[in-house]
Amino acid sequence: MRLGILAKKIGMSRFYDSGGINHPVTIVKIDNSKVVDIRTIEKNGYNAICLSYGDSKKAPNKITKGFLKKKNLSPFLHSREFRVSEITHSIGDKVGVNNFVEGQFVDVSANSIGKGFAGGMKRHNFSGNRATHGVSISHRSHGSTGQCQDPGKVFKGKKMAGRLGNVKVTTQNLKILKVDHDNNLILIRGAVPGHKGSLLKIFDSIKKKQDLSSLSSNQNSSDISKDNTQSANNTKPEVETSNAVNSVDNPVNQEVISSNKIEQTVEDSKNNINDKAQKDDKK
Repeated sequence: MRLGILAKKIGMSRFYDSGGINHPVTIVKIDNSKVVDIRTIEKNGYNAICLSYGDSKKAPNKITKGFLKKKNLSPFLHSREFRVSEITHSIGDKVGVNNFVEGQFVDVSANSIGKGFAGGMKRHNFSGNRATHGVSISHRSHGSTGQCQDPGKVFKGKKMAGRLGNVKVTTQNLKILKVDHDNNLILIRGAVPGHKGSLLKIFDSIKKKQDLSSLSSNQNSSDISKDNTQSANNTKPEVETSNAVNSVDNPVNQEVISSNKIEQTVEDSKNNINDKAQKDDKK
């Protein structure tokens, strides 16, 4: 297992790929993510890396202050633990958007949007009771919940009314369409759990077998080709403008030619009038 990353959900938008296809995407932002703690098999029984997110302006409590002093770290907003197969980082290392490549699939885990106390029909999709005959006031109730005197209780986990949402949800096999290294943004195709501003755990998809080295090499080659095309496009306008100045099809040259034609026609008309006047005088 590879190290994931912590990110903040900005919201949803649209993204047009190179083929002009419109994709719904979720924009997530990475902000000052560092390694703050390491768990090893020798000491803790498993390998894991704890990452932080953001910078905290509040004064930490005594326990956190002691932890930060021991690790020589600055206060942070959130921290989460990622299980890894091997330890490849040390405390204080930064983890950014370059941890992922375009085209790979990831799993996103977060708390879903809380919707408050909900009834059985909304929470568990119950059909409810009859709307007319034989039912009074309890049209949307979930009905019987227990058995008889034996066992004389309601079993745990029974589907009943209660709080809806605000539980840990993981959405799997989401594709990364764009990695913005300048703004520390990642564009993920589709929807992810959580409200705007919620904290997300993003890690490699566990159900997809991916060769990240080939994906990264393809991305580098595409970036090089884009740079070459941009440089070629930047050199073309100079040639076009130089040719445009000397060409007859240039709008400026066309205006000059048209104005010259008008002046010539006016002079010709004046000459014709003078010739006619001279002929009349002779007669």
